[in-house]
Amino acid sequence: HTHSTFSDGVLIPSEVLRRAYAANYKGIAITDHADFSNYKFIIDNLLHLKDKICNISDIKFLPGIEITHVIPEQIPEIAESAKKLGAEIVVVHGETIAEPVASKTNFYAVSSEFVDILAHPGLITEEEALLAKKNNIALEITTRKGHSLTNGYVFKIAQSFGVKLVLNNDAHTPSDFVTREQAEKIVLGCGGRVADFNAMQENAREFFV
Repeated sequence: HTHSTFSDGVLIPSEVLRRAYAANYKGIAITDHADFSNYKFIIDNLLHLKDKICNISDIKFLPGIEITHVIPEQIPEIAESAKKLGAEIVVVHGETIAEPVASKTNFYAVSSEFVDILAHPGLITEEEALLAKKNNIALEITTRKGHSLTNGYVFKIAQSFGVKLVLNNDAHTPSDFVTREQAEKIVLGCGGRVADFNAMQENAREFFV
């Protein structure tokens, strides 16, 4: 998942796509930080961009949002509304230990059938991991500083309970588009193997089918 000037990224969406292509990415999701104040604006404008570039873009593009610092009990509501508005992917900003995210954010995220990925879930509980598995929600291993502090814990929990994992860069700037080699090393660094890295890549590809 990535961010543009629609939230706290530094590039307009078209340049996010171009930079990702130049970094040899095959596809990305632009998922700007969203709450009830701006999610309709983000989705509408990203869908408009996709409509303009759908036949000429060099990279596969999923318009979506990252639900961020929304009151936990309201996450299922905004996730469902986002999908009805046309968002192709819904990410929730999980309980990273690097930010003061409200308790129960993870729980309400993995309880919603309209959520696709729980990003940087921090010290996710076993109960929440089981709910993620039940609802086919992927947990994120992230390359982003700060959020990556609990990658090892997330990987261990996901492996223990059979939860699907994806590897995301959470890009905000051009330098966040890590290479395949660096991404693989990050997976190895959190306790995974090359096979686990490949599995995360396959899980990501499923969103683009």
